[in-house]
Amino acid sequence: MTQIDAHQHYWQPLRGDYDWMPKDDPILARAYAPRDLEPHLKAHGIDQTVLVQAAATVNESEYLLGIADATDSVAGVVGWVDFERPNDIEHLHRLAAHPKFLGVRPMIQDIPDVNWMLRDDVQWGFRAVCDLGLTFDALGFPVHLDNFLTLLKRYPDMRVVIDHCMKPRIRDHAHSPEAFRHWADGMARLADQTGAFCKFSGLVTEAREDWTIDDLRPYADHVVHSFGADRVMWGSDWPVCRLRAQYDRWRATAQELVAGLDGADRAWIFGGSAEKFYGLAA
Repeated sequence: MTQIDAHQHYWQPLRGDYDWMPKDDPILARAYAPRDLEPHLKAHGIDQTVLVQAAATVNESEYLLGIADATDSVAGVVGWVDFERPNDIEHLHRLAAHPKFLGVRPMIQDIPDVNWMLRDDVQWGFRAVCDLGLTFDALGFPVHLDNFLTLLKRYPDMRVVIDHCMKPRIRDHAHSPEAFRHWADGMARLADQTGAFCKFSGLVTEAREDWTIDDLRPYADHVVHSFGADRVMWGSDWPVCRLRAQYDRWRATAQELVAGLDGADRAWIFGGSAEKFYGLAA
């Protein structure tokens, strides 16, 4: 069985386009390269990764494709183009011609307008993703759940994966059962009414610093129950996960969270679903 980490990053802050990154953060504000991740991949028998954009520039997408060309473990790259610039369709066509370019991820979580994805002027981008047979990584918060449902039903042929379980605010939900229900109901609707997949990633960074596995369990259980194992893919979100857990701890936690599933379902989550969704060669 091919083991796949369906969501990880490499970056070099000196490139200057990681606008979201705190300049003095001791974990994030440093370079991360394949040599830093390879020991973890080898330790866990992970064969391939999906390298995901972390800067809202086409230049970063090209930088990541260069890394992918030089790194056998990188099966593909999820990049970025500017949906607010229709001329960027030229960049999208050019990038799509690269054998390791898989799709795009607008950084919707960072866009102040919660209705951005429904604006008329950005629809060309979603149509182009469909026309070119690319994938779409849906990066947002629970506040975006209803709009993502509208968008995905508008483009039923678009291959969509929800990043980081739509980032439920686990650290707050103990004090707000209504917030958990809002997230859970929205995720169930996306699972039931669309063909979207979901990345089993990013949960630890939405939890408290002193998180326990039981804090994460209701979210993992709900995602697997709603989407089914064959539409759920594990990702490390490394190095962002290091804000709350090292790679090894999150990998072991994820495995424990789904230990009650049968072997076939676990195989989907830790490799098969990503391979199917992204069209990766085993």
